Amino acid sequence: MRDKTQTNSAAPGDGLIRAGAVVFFIGAVATLVTVAPLFLGAKPFPAFMYGLCMLMGVGFLVAGAGVLRSVAAGRRQAREAAPR
Repeated sequence: MRDKTQTNSAAPGDGLIRAGAVVFFIGAVATLVTVAPLFLGAKPFPAFMYGLCMLMGVGFLVAGAGVLRSVAAGRRQAREAAPR
């Protein structure tokens, strides 16, 4: 039986994984920018900047949710294709 999924089609969790990667990257850049003055001896950024560093964790969780959604869709598809 041939799989009918196109190579360029998006799986159910792909959007969440991409969004999570972007949010994680923004959080990583914010972490580097926030921590740099501490090593350079400059004046530290305000406290709300440290909150932006939490975007790394948020992005990781969003991407993880996308992976779990993709796994669930794959299991559902395999269950439907299995002979009864």
